[in-house]
Amino acid sequence: MKTKLAILFGGKSDEYSVSLHSAAAIINNVPEELFDATLIGITQEGKWLLYEGKADKINDDTWHKGNLSPVLLNMGDDFKGLVKLNLDDNTFEKIELDCIFPVLHGRNGEDGTIQGLCQMTGIPFVGCDMTSSAVCMDKDFTHIICESAGIQTAPYMSAVNSNKLNVKKLYEEAFKKLSLPMFIKPANNGSSIGISKVRNYDEFEKGIMEAFQHDNKIVIEKMIDGFEIGCAVLGNEELMIGEVDEIDTKNDFFDYVEKYSQHNSKIHCPARISDELKLEAKKIAEKTYRALGCKGLSRVDMFVTPENKIYLNEINTIPGLTDLSRYPSMLRKIGIEYRDLIIKLVELAKEQ
Repeated sequence: MKTKLAILFGGKSDEYSVSLHSAAAIINNVPEELFDATLIGITQEGKWLLYEGKADKINDDTWHKGNLSPVLLNMGDDFKGLVKLNLDDNTFEKIELDCIFPVLHGRNGEDGTIQGLCQMTGIPFVGCDMTSSAVCMDKDFTHIICESAGIQTAPYMSAVNSNKLNVKKLYEEAFKKLSLPMFIKPANNGSSIGISKVRNYDEFEKGIMEAFQHDNKIVIEKMIDGFEIGCAVLGNEELMIGEVDEIDTKNDFFDYVEKYSQHNSKIHCPARISDELKLEAKKIAEKTYRALGCKGLSRVDMFVTPENKIYLNEINTIPGLTDLSRYPSMLRKIGIEYRDLIIKLVELAKEQ
C-alpha cells in the first residue's frame, strides 16, 4: 500500500523561491513505488492550489499559471486529508492523506505556523512540531534555551520595534556589551535575509531599519572571529549525525546571494578541521537538537574561532533540500543517499 504524501511548497515567505527549488528536487526523487504524491502549491498571496504538473514548472515558478483548483486542510475528524474545491460545478472532493511534507522555508513555513495547522489535522508531518519550530526560528528564544542548556552562543541582546525605541541609546548599550563589529538580524527570518554587519553608528542605524522591515524583533550579536561550520541531524529519539561541513567565503558573511550563487564562497564537506573538533561539533549539534526539542531533521550551524572554540550560530529546522544542498550532502557522506533520505523523513514523521 502506497503512502499518500502531500508535498507543500511555495508559501508567504521571503524564501518562496528557495522552497520551489527544494520541492522540485524532492518531487523528482520521490520513489513512485512507495508514495502516491499530491502536490500543493502555496502562492505568495497565501492561496493553496492543487498542482498536477511537472516539477520543472515549480523550479521556474510558472506552476501557478492556469486554472488550478483551490484546496484546504480538513480540520474535522470525519477524514484526514484535503478538500478540493471544484469551482466549475461548486462541488468538492476528498483527498485522503497519510503524511504531509512541508517543503517550506522561512516565515509561515518553518516558524511553527504551518506545523500548528498540521497538528490540528492529526495528520503526521515531516519535521519539528509547532513549539520546536517556533523557538528554533526565533533567534532570541534559541539563545535563551541553548544558553540555559550550557551551549555556548555569541554574546547578544534583543530589541523590539516601538515608538519609544531610542536607536542612539540602543547603540551605546550594544557597543558597551558587544563592541564592534557586530551583527544585526531579524529575530525571525532565514537565508540571511535582513542581516547586516555593523562597524559604526551609521551602519547600526541602517541595519536596525533593514532588520525591522523583516520582523518586529531583532537580535544584535557580537561578531565571532572565525569561520562557519554546519552539521546535519536526522532522527527523533535515536539520531544520525551527518558529516561536518565548512563555509569558505570571501564576503563579510554568508549572505543570501552567496548561499544560492556561491560566487565568492565554497563549501568543504568534510570540513577542514581536526577529527577532535568534528566530534565536538557533532556533540554540540546533538545537544542543540535535543535542547530545542527537534524531531525529523535540522541543520545546526556553528562558528569555529582561531582558538578552536565552537559557538552555536543558529539552527534550521527545514534546511535547503535540493539534492545539492548542504543538508543532503552532509548525510550522503555517511551513506544516506537523497532518495533514502526522503523515505527516512516520512518514516520519522509517521513514528511521532
